Amino acid sequence: MGITAVDGFGGNLLESGDDGYDGARSIFNAMIDRRPALIAQCESAADVRAALAHASANGLEVAIRGGGHSVAGASAIDGGIVIDMRRMNAVEVDPAAKTATVSGGATWSDFDRATQEHGLATTGGRVSSTGVAGLTLGGGSGWLEREWGLACDNLIEVELVTADGRTVTASENENSELFWALHGGSGNFGVATRLVFRLHSLPAATLALLLWPSDAAPELARTYRALMEAGAPTQLGGGVAYLTGPPEPFVPDHLQGERATGVIGVYAGTEAELREAMAPIYALDPPGGLTAEMPYADIQCAIDDPPGFRNYWSASHLASLSDDVIDLFCSQGEEMIVPSPSQHLLIPWGAAVAEQATDWPMTHRGATWVTHPFGLWDDAGDDERGKAWVRRSVAEMKPHDIGSVYLNFVADAAEDQVRASYGEENYGRLAAVKSEYDPDNVFHRHHAITPMAPA
Repeated sequence: MGITAVDGFGGNLLESGDDGYDGARSIFNAMIDRRPALIAQCESAADVRAALAHASANGLEVAIRGGGHSVAGASAIDGGIVIDMRRMNAVEVDPAAKTATVSGGATWSDFDRATQEHGLATTGGRVSSTGVAGLTLGGGSGWLEREWGLACDNLIEVELVTADGRTVTASENENSELFWALHGGSGNFGVATRLVFRLHSLPAATLALLLWPSDAAPELARTYRALMEAGAPTQLGGGVAYLTGPPEPFVPDHLQGERATGVIGVYAGTEAELREAMAPIYALDPPGGLTAEMPYADIQCAIDDPPGFRNYWSASHLASLSDDVIDLFCSQGEEMIVPSPSQHLLIPWGAAVAEQATDWPMTHRGATWVTHPFGLWDDAGDDERGKAWVRRSVAEMKPHDIGSVYLNFVADAAEDQVRASYGEENYGRLAAVKSEYDPDNVFHRHHAITPMAPA
């Protein structure tokens, strides 16, 4: 069919019926199947401005796509325009300054492959195909967050295209209130076309994935809690996970395809250092697993799930981890759909996650532990069962959580949950920023912040 004309647009435009349309509209979460009127595959910030102008002139709702990993489907839309930035994926590294300048459509794979050439890295997502911009603007949890903070803590500057076509730069010294809002306020204020990050030296990185039968989980979780709360090095990230034993050479036959418990270790350092830090876990004699130094970018994609699965996730943020909470976590893990790529994670926070949270919008960063029911399955017939498991897991943790949550982990956050995650004072401050940069609420598809009403 004919392509809609968009003044000043130099990228590629797709409408229903065009070659490539169905592939371009599909996102990571196969549960979400939406048909935009137009997909604008941008190649520059000028293309983003042109697409926004077209949306405004034609009354089209806007969705922004970087990696397409939003479990809530923020990057897909029915009848509107998707501003697809995946072609804008350049990463430029300045090894002397230890910075990376990243275009708005880059994924963490693009980022990590570029920075590791220089022995540098920063906190990224746990799945390499996740978009850098979306994850970072929502906070940015990742394996090495206890050492380097969240991804947003390493953000130096953002170039943003606003709904009315302005290009603004946000940093500590320029548009500082907007810069504050971009540390967890998500894509509520404009389209991030360029981000600059602080990098850290990473001469070596090590992954451990150790596996036991699922009935070992209570002892594993208690041992892991004691290890982390006794002052484990901040270079150690990871967690305890229920999962389906994968068909890999390092997995014993009796665990392949079966419910298993794993302890994941990601260490900013050598294998010897990881083994020393996790000695109490190795003492429990895992029947399966691997431990190896490897390039950080390979660690970042080691547990990637291929697209095409149906996804539903949530999380509970805990001030402490009692024996009762561990037992509850384990009972929930025993109810997870198996076999499937689903996981139930217990992740340590604290350290740099809390230390660098002094003046950013998110209120949940004082949590010391996170439980993360991460539901994935391939059969639509399992939708209700899978959703019910995630919802039940969160509801059961409610008496123990701190009342707010990392919104990037949540499939369907209601307005009261969004408000709780920022707190009323921070939410009001975010609403004021929203009023300045997006008063008409054009960007409202990802954990929306309502603009402050005019005085």
